Amino acid sequence: MDDSAKRLLQRLMRRIPTPTLRSALEKWGRLTTEQQKSMDFTQSKWALTERLLGICEENELAVKQLTDLEMIHVIDNPDQGMWYAFQLMDPEDDAKSVDLTQFKEQFKSHLRELVRNVSIKMKKHTDEAVWIRIAWGDTFSRPNHLKPTYIVHYLQTPYVFVTSITSKQKPLLSQALVLSTRYQAIKDANLSGRKLTAIRDLLMKKYQQVFPTKYPIPPPENNQTISTFVLLFIDQHIEKEQAELAANRLQMACEAFGGGMLPQLQSAVYKLETKFRDHSNKTMTEREEPFRCVVKFTSTNLLESFRHCASSGIASTPVTPLLSCIPLKGRNYFLITDNGPGPSSQRGQPQV
Repeated sequence: MDDSAKRLLQRLMRRIPTPTLRSALEKWGRLTTEQQKSMDFTQSKWALTERLLGICEENELAVKQLTDLEMIHVIDNPDQGMWYAFQLMDPEDDAKSVDLTQFKEQFKSHLRELVRNVSIKMKKHTDEAVWIRIAWGDTFSRPNHLKPTYIVHYLQTPYVFVTSITSKQKPLLSQALVLSTRYQAIKDANLSGRKLTAIRDLLMKKYQQVFPTKYPIPPPENNQTISTFVLLFIDQHIEKEQAELAANRLQMACEAFGGGMLPQLQSAVYKLETKFRDHSNKTMTEREEPFRCVVKFTSTNLLESFRHCASSGIASTPVTPLLSCIPLKGRNYFLITDNGPGPSSQRGQPQV
């Protein structure tokens, strides 16, 4: 093993938790039965690393094989790092007919035309996702396997999810994706998060959606959910009124954010750009640059928090479009600007 392979393995061992190391090595399949038995997982991570380094040297494993182990760990633990969503635009007539083999061949071919030194590895997951690992190099340097980019693309859909990419690498990747998928353009979906499964489910609508009904308020005596919102030992008429209000809030909250388990989005960002309007202050009114501010909501499960606030009465209902547009549009970054001249322009709307 050369120094680059040793550094890659040491980095991998720091990232893989000891409780999941055994299963990762079994899936990797590069160790013999005797070598697996010789791994004492009760030892320290340092001792395990030294033992695995010895086994890899004994088996003459190189970077190519070690990247397989890294991909196994990343695919099994997708909710790590910061993921960014992108959407392919304007499909050509044969875009739906691109299969896995064609995509692999064309993606590798196009990217290698753009980048001289690049290492590309692909693996198809059980949920139809194609996982791509790219180690970038340039004209004068070899691929850096310590800082790879990961891409997840669902074939037959326009959605792509990327993590660990620089501004210099982004246009190269975009061009290779557009050419290999038979689309004409790609855009930022304005959706990001540390849980790949969450932003995927939000963008691809893989969660329980609740739609408006003609009768949004169910009878109190036939709905167990309502009983949780009703206080005991109060007058019967007040109880009925409170139950109807609670049911209505719950219905509108679910219509806005969804029912059941929601994608665990961690943040939403609103950037406001507006003009100052006060005829008595010409200095500020004639200012060309708009006033800017940023509002950021954070939570371990932002959509669940918003839904609870609306259903419990902490926040008013119906839910403002500024919040309900998160699941509706499948994004968590919005730019709010003035609609135009006049008093009504003070109300901004999220722009697509």
